[in-house]
Amino acid sequence: MTPFSVVILAAGQGTRMRSDTHKVLHPVAGRPMLEHLLDTVDRLGAERRVVVVGKGREQVEAAVAGHDVLLAVQAEQKGTGHAVQQAAAALEGFEGTVIVLYGDTPFVAADTLDAMRERLDGPDRPGVVVLASSPANPGAYGRVILGDKDVIARMVEYKDANPAERAVRLCNSGMMAVRKGDLFRWLGQVGNQNAAGEYYLPDVVMVAALERRHSVAIECDPWQTAGVNSRAELAALERDWQSRRRHQALDEGATLIDPDSVWFSYDTQLGRDVTVEPHVVFGPGVSVADDAVIRAFSHIEGASIGEACEIGPFARLRPGAVLERNAKVGNFVEMKKARLGEGAKASHLTYLGDADVGAKANIGAGTITCNYDGFFKYRTLIGEGAFIGSNSSLVAPVRVGAGAIVGAGSVVTHDVDADALGVTRAEQKGLSGWAARFRERQLAKKGKA
Repeated sequence: MTPFSVVILAAGQGTRMRSDTHKVLHPVAGRPMLEHLLDTVDRLGAERRVVVVGKGREQVEAAVAGHDVLLAVQAEQKGTGHAVQQAAAALEGFEGTVIVLYGDTPFVAADTLDAMRERLDGPDRPGVVVLASSPANPGAYGRVILGDKDVIARMVEYKDANPAERAVRLCNSGMMAVRKGDLFRWLGQVGNQNAAGEYYLPDVVMVAALERRHSVAIECDPWQTAGVNSRAELAALERDWQSRRRHQALDEGATLIDPDSVWFSYDTQLGRDVTVEPHVVFGPGVSVADDAVIRAFSHIEGASIGEACEIGPFARLRPGAVLERNAKVGNFVEMKKARLGEGAKASHLTYLGDADVGAKANIGAGTITCNYDGFFKYRTLIGEGAFIGSNSSLVAPVRVGAGAIVGAGSVVTHDVDADALGVTRAEQKGLSGWAARFRERQLAKKGKA
């Protein structure tokens, strides 16, 4: 196909969001909307990616700093057509197809963009390819009125449409594909004789018609054209994405006991025969291998969970948590930057931070690795087959050797040798009759009060 570049419009103020965060940087599925879109065009191999910025440009510029992106500035917001014109300098020297997208419409699919490119290169050589959809509730979207097959007879704004036109469900998304030379020539002829006094990108369809160049529509699923202008629309987009992701997980062989209560991130990976109980949240960066069980009310982010592991209920795995095959963490266990070796267990009420736990070690209830002194972090190393008694504190940096036992209630500040017992408890004393005498004294005091 003809080489292509992408212009992404991200200059709008987003005032309806009522937020200090730029609209296109609000996350869906744990990732800013703009980054979803950039990932799609990167995978398709766009020759150039131009992001048009305006209000709040500093935030957008910082967000795309790690991407191969060119920036264009729309200093005054004079409409979508005017915004695209600002990308002309960034596209100088490029010859090919330009696809115009919107930073607040993040989920247009790669195969849809390919279909737009293919249609523009079709034998009838249309001037413009418009992306359209038929949402369940077309509302006040502009309508696309087709003539012969996919040829656009006209496009009409809802407020200007007659009853018959409003009954049409095919809606204009605003996204389109146009050859670069045509695009900027036609934009130069677009006027602003409308109520808002703005230059609208869709008007290039009418300008093309004046040159006897026809435009066509490509229809896609409505979720691909769903955009965000308010917090309510952001929440709706999140719900829709989560619903599709849950169905994907089920289709790929995972069991979700209560699908609607499980929340995924954009990059969550689940293996075959994984079971996920209700009210589990996957943050970014999680992979779960085959046959693992994630029990209810667990929160997992940035973690790698091995084959046949068991997590939770009420577990929290933070970035850098790694569980190898058959490892287990139980209720109210938290891990961060810690590895639990094959078959190792931390079943109750434990914090493992900056730790390395060997295979088949057992971490007793209430154990914590004291990894932070207020200035620096330190690691705790626990050998294979070690047993850490309940309510123990391991003050890092410290090492517990393979097969060693740490007695319950110990505060371990020095290394424990392999196969040794480490215990740091005061000797228990028993004072005969003390409890009875204490009660008598206290009752006497209470009687005099």
